[in-house]
Amino acid sequence: MKRITITFVTLCILFLGKNSHANQKNSFENNKQQTIKVALLLDTSNSMDGLINQAKAQLWEIVNELSYAKCHGETPNLKIALYEYGNDGLPSKNGFIRQVTSFTSDLDDISERLFALKTNGGSEYCGEVIFTSIKELEWGKNKNDLKLIFIAGNEPFTQGKIHFKDAISDAKEKDIVINTIFCGDYNQGISGSWQEGAYYGGGDYMTINHNKNIVHIVTPYDNDIIILNKKLNKTYLFYGSIGRAKYEKQALQDSNAEALDEVVAVKRAVTKSSKLYKNSSWDLVDASDKKDFSFKKLKKEQLPDHLKNKSSEEIKNYVQKKKNERDAIQQKIQELNKKRNAYVAKKQRENSKKNELESVIINSIKKQAKKKNYSW
Repeated sequence: MKRITITFVTLCILFLGKNSHANQKNSFENNKQQTIKVALLLDTSNSMDGLINQAKAQLWEIVNELSYAKCHGETPNLKIALYEYGNDGLPSKNGFIRQVTSFTSDLDDISERLFALKTNGGSEYCGEVIFTSIKELEWGKNKNDLKLIFIAGNEPFTQGKIHFKDAISDAKEKDIVINTIFCGDYNQGISGSWQEGAYYGGGDYMTINHNKNIVHIVTPYDNDIIILNKKLNKTYLFYGSIGRAKYEKQALQDSNAEALDEVVAVKRAVTKSSKLYKNSSWDLVDASDKKDFSFKKLKKEQLPDHLKNKSSEEIKNYVQKKKNERDAIQQKIQELNKKRNAYVAKKQRENSKKNELESVIINSIKKQAKKKNYSW
């Protein structure tokens, strides 16, 4: 009898221990930093130049809004993927679909890819591009991640060999929300099944005037932010085999933003002052925050000229100096941006801003994020 009791107690301890381990594992999964994953599926047929221009101009404002998101008191990660579809220049065997980039936090890369998109008119297969993005992208299994698809176009949603309902059933299995953006008249989009696509996908149906000229609101704080951005750029120190190319890409995307409008350059500068703009793969200041980073392992020939002859300790001290400078500059930009946002909000109340890609995406993300305990 005694032996049986001991065995029973032992089993209880093992059972409780196992459950405790399982609870710790579940707790770890739940506390793992959340990620907002957004896949943009853009129609690049002949009539979509306006859509692409809006995406290029408003990328930074969308990112800036997402930078204010919180989940369990922390800023979530952001990853964006980009697809183009409906372009006759793409292989017909792939359904005239191309993955422009998989999920990435490299915002400069997203900007570069958007500026490289060209329209060329063709067949728009919405169901197939949704199916392809679900199949190809790494959506992950973290239940607290916010997983969103935004598909934009102007042809019937029902075209192609894969019906949108079949594609959307795969999305639901992975907890992915499908949002549809029809470029044109609201009722025309409904008749073309874009509203039905959003309904089955658990998302929002939206319309935009893709040919509308974007009116950017100029504020008294813009010039100061642009000046601070130039100072911010001087805190970046490239390293590694891709460092110089990435450093040059950063400057090019500054120029691309400024070429669209000075206010777009301001919005990009605000993004660069946020936690979502990370460049640890090529920038020494960001890389120095990583636990496994070692200054001793740097290849001197892959550094800027003024660092090549310095010792590891001297480089480390110099990087810390630049980090302090960057933190101060980013804080100033954020402070100016608070004033800028208040100014813009007042102007927007006076002149209601509707039917632009930026506003419909931001409103949709905020609404759907609440279901995952995200807040602003």
